[in-house]
Amino acid sequence: MGSTLDKTLNKNAFWKTKSLEEMTSQEWESLCDGCARCCLNKLEDWDSGEIVWTNVACTLLDGESCRCKDYDNRAATVPDCIQLTPDEVKTLTWLPPTCAYRLVAEGEDLYWWHPLISGSRETVHEAGISVQGRTVPEDGMELEDYEHHVVTWPGELPEDP
Repeated sequence: MGSTLDKTLNKNAFWKTKSLEEMTSQEWESLCDGCARCCLNKLEDWDSGEIVWTNVACTLLDGESCRCKDYDNRAATVPDCIQLTPDEVKTLTWLPPTCAYRLVAEGEDLYWWHPLISGSRETVHEAGISVQGRTVPEDGMELEDYEHHVVTWPGELPEDP
């Protein structure tokens, strides 16, 4: 059980008191839970607009740490890397339902496994939310082969503990 102090701190947490636009860059960056689901390649049906997920990871993703190998320069290496902004968060339909940016934009709270709640960067992996150990690299893969790597788990909510 959380203490009264824990509940007070959570009630006054920056993600509950500020909009995405009002956050400092440090607060913004800390919202990322490190799941790396957004670093997976997605396929879009041009006719229907439907997005399907693959387990094919961006060339810069370290599949074990779930961190970008060159975060500061990622757009230079991967020109179609989408840098999330408050406006992007509100329009990107493919953000996973567990994404803290999406949750905050929708007025929801963070999950128990989010590092800002748990105090640990490992809980996102322990809860099975991250892509850790579940990806294949895009390097050398032909685009037409992506359809053999379609998965549903990135767009699903986690099971309750």
